[in-house]
Amino acid sequence: MELSGCAAVAEAPRRAVRPDLEVAVLGAGPHGLAAAVHLRRAGVSAHVFGEPMSFWRAMPEGMKLRSNLRATNMIEAAGPYSLAAHRKETGQPIEHPVPLENFREYAAWVQRSAVPDVDTRMVARVERATGGFSLQCEDGNWLTARRVVVAAGIAPFANWPAGFEDLPVSRVSHTGHHRDLAKFRGRRVLVVGGGQSALECAALMTERGAASVEVLVRAPRVAWLRGHAVIHRLGALGPIVYAPTDVGPLWYSRLVSMPELFGLLPRSAQDRIAARCIRPACSHFVRVRLGEVKVSTGVRVVEARLEADGLVVSVSDDSCRTVDHLMFGTGYEVDIARYPFLACELLGQVRRAGGYPVLGRGLESSVPGLHMTGAPAAWSFGPIMRFVSGSWFAGRALAATVGSRRRVAAVS
Repeated sequence: MELSGCAAVAEAPRRAVRPDLEVAVLGAGPHGLAAAVHLRRAGVSAHVFGEPMSFWRAMPEGMKLRSNLRATNMIEAAGPYSLAAHRKETGQPIEHPVPLENFREYAAWVQRSAVPDVDTRMVARVERATGGFSLQCEDGNWLTARRVVVAAGIAPFANWPAGFEDLPVSRVSHTGHHRDLAKFRGRRVLVVGGGQSALECAALMTERGAASVEVLVRAPRVAWLRGHAVIHRLGALGPIVYAPTDVGPLWYSRLVSMPELFGLLPRSAQDRIAARCIRPACSHFVRVRLGEVKVSTGVRVVEARLEADGLVVSVSDDSCRTVDHLMFGTGYEVDIARYPFLACELLGQVRRAGGYPVLGRGLESSVPGLHMTGAPAAWSFGPIMRFVSGSWFAGRALAATVGSRRRVAAVS
């Protein structure tokens, strides 16, 4: 697995007395778009870089979202960019579970309606400069910004066990690396992981004609989710006891939906609750699609080696599997050092807890003016930051802080 490091030394950037941009938002996914919308509502000029929804457009075709309908709203739970507004304008209803292609259509409508001026260039390097930051775009041009909001997603954080890096990509991969799973038609595939992506990819490959698919799960059993049905049975009580953000079990969901309150808990309690909320689990609607897929629990992969008839994978129960491809659905592990655009000097100035930045009010890092949203904000603001619904809080919190500082600066 190739890991990105901090940005290499580049030519000296162009310096400016006044920054070219008030706020540069790096990323045009749900969190980047939410940041831009809320900043602009607060009177702050935000310039968004990146291909809109690039991570979501690269996900496997045929997937369905695990979140309920309310939590699938981008920007805000209700308002001009909600699913309800999309349905009213386009006449296209979206049902639970939400097909990925329907979410992409909704997201494209949000982007066109809310942030039509996205700059599709990627930012190759960010470094500190007098009065803010210097940004080098992929075309070599330099810009300056007073503030930078990193909303660059989780693609660089794809995680799998060590020891498989030297195998060819034709033989080993991550579930996040495939949009078209039909390429595995007629092939033997071993999937590792007990969460949504691992099990749904297994179902999709079987539906698309894979010769055989088996899933290895380290836990003693798969955690199957039936929350949508349970909440539906609660009737009017459902929205009261279960937060619309749709993260965590009933008894935690309301707590984690309020990041500022969640952050007041002792660190040990935050870690315990977060682990419970994001444990590997899979929706019941995937379970009924698995068919003849074999799911082996309580085991892990130990090693894999190439032989003439395929990839021989050793398993912790002393058994072996001979397959054509080994696919890891083992999630994402946040480490902002893997963002390739952060200059090494800048990265070294960001206070971190493990791979996460330690963030304060307005999702601001220890480097003044550098904000981070999405999954990297989860250590500071809880597990909802990993999900689309976390953009509701993040966008408002960012805009409130930046907007108030802008007003103070204007007065002074």
